[in-house]
Amino acid sequence: MRFVLDTSIFVNPEIRGKFGETPTEAMKTFLDYAERLFGRVEFYMPPGIYREVLHFLDEDVIPRLELYIIKKPPNVHDLKIPAFVVYELIEDIRRRIDKGLRVAEKAVRESVIETDNVDRIIQKLRRNYRRALREGIVDSKEDFELILLAKELDATIVSADVGILTWAQKMGIKWIDAATFREVLEGLAEKLGEKNL
Repeated sequence: MRFVLDTSIFVNPEIRGKFGETPTEAMKTFLDYAERLFGRVEFYMPPGIYREVLHFLDEDVIPRLELYIIKKPPNVHDLKIPAFVVYELIEDIRRRIDKGLRVAEKAVRESVIETDNVDRIIQKLRRNYRRALREGIVDSKEDFELILLAKELDATIVSADVGILTWAQKMGIKWIDAATFREVLEGLAEKLGEKNL
């Protein structure tokens, strides 16, 4: 069994709380599971995700991380992506651009009416524009590497990122919402004859 892990498991405050209060505590709890499942379950991270995670961890956890997380880039030269994925991506980008334009138009209308609140309107515009263009989309090279690696390995993606999970579904990749990952690990430990943590 193989899992490809996203940063959100360890840094998203709502998700990591199941593993620990801080990213380092969350990682240590995860590594306890990884140690018990070693040899039967493999955990992967593409290099970009691995580097992201390292920014949030204390140095003392890194040697154990090196032991149980396999760093592997996707084979971008040989991996093929169906044309429908590109079509869907283009259509999604077009919808988002139109949505962003409507957000900008609304901000302009508000600024004409409320000329004394320009800074507040700009702040609101940025927040809404970012949400319109970035929520639910694969918006980084690291996210794309995660999806490609899971596809290549026929592995299960673990993430809380809606964009990653949406595209995993579109591409027929197995996935687990990071919010349930600890329960999945507990179930695997029981099934494979390990003690509960």
